[in-house]
Amino acid sequence: MSKGVNLSVEFWLGIGLLVFLLLAALLAPVFYPSDPLSIVASPLLLPFENNSFPLGTDRLGRDVLAQLFYGARTSLVIGLAASFSAILIGSLVGVAAGFAGGMLDEALMRITEAFQTVPGFLLALALVSLFGPSIGMIVVAITLSSWTQAARLVRGQVLSLRERDFVASAKVIGMHPVEIACKQILPHALAPVFALAPVIVAGAILTEAALSFLGLGDPNRVTWGAMISEGRTVLRSAPFLSVVPGIALVLTVIGVYLIGEGFKRDE
Repeated sequence: MSKGVNLSVEFWLGIGLLVFLLLAALLAPVFYPSDPLSIVASPLLLPFENNSFPLGTDRLGRDVLAQLFYGARTSLVIGLAASFSAILIGSLVGVAAGFAGGMLDEALMRITEAFQTVPGFLLALALVSLFGPSIGMIVVAITLSSWTQAARLVRGQVLSLRERDFVASAKVIGMHPVEIACKQILPHALAPVFALAPVIVAGAILTEAALSFLGLGDPNRVTWGAMISEGRTVLRSAPFLSVVPGIALVLTVIGVYLIGEGFKRDE
């Protein structure tokens, strides 16, 4: 099988998994208009034991499938919002450092290195523990632990691009340095960052799941990490309570990873 065919299968499989996740997130209020955390049946119904609850119920009698659908919404919102914010901040820092050079470059790179010395999950854990668990705070915490990769990547691209002829031409015609950086250099420097985006999305989803597993997720939202944590207490008698959201989490990360691999091979 040719490389192009491999890429096509890999990439579209990832797209298919994420489209399924997106549909589940969008259609959650349609299929389950009531509160997914409400008690709807007897506790610990096994999967397929009751046709009304295909994946059973948890130890409080809540519908597992409804929680799975709403958990997809949480994962998508946090994953996309955190990755967009991280790429935006990292790109701006990278462009400023690479284009300006000198003391500004040194200062921004020292700040970047300072953030990189702290493990990303520990930084997110500390921020959420300090300021409280909420969707907004989790997004901010994940963003602050993820932007450094994009910053270093964009800076490296800018250092190469700023010596090109089109940048020299823009300076000759009198374009403002900020305009040159944003309009001439940044669009050319972003291509490698798009390949990095799936990695940041997957990392954000896993970080949110880990925080929720530790009880630091938004208490007003259904999350897959919280579902896995909830299932620990009855792991021997009802392992499906942890296995089902765990499979959903794994498939989501695999889907994002496959899309990222498709971008890398396409380069």
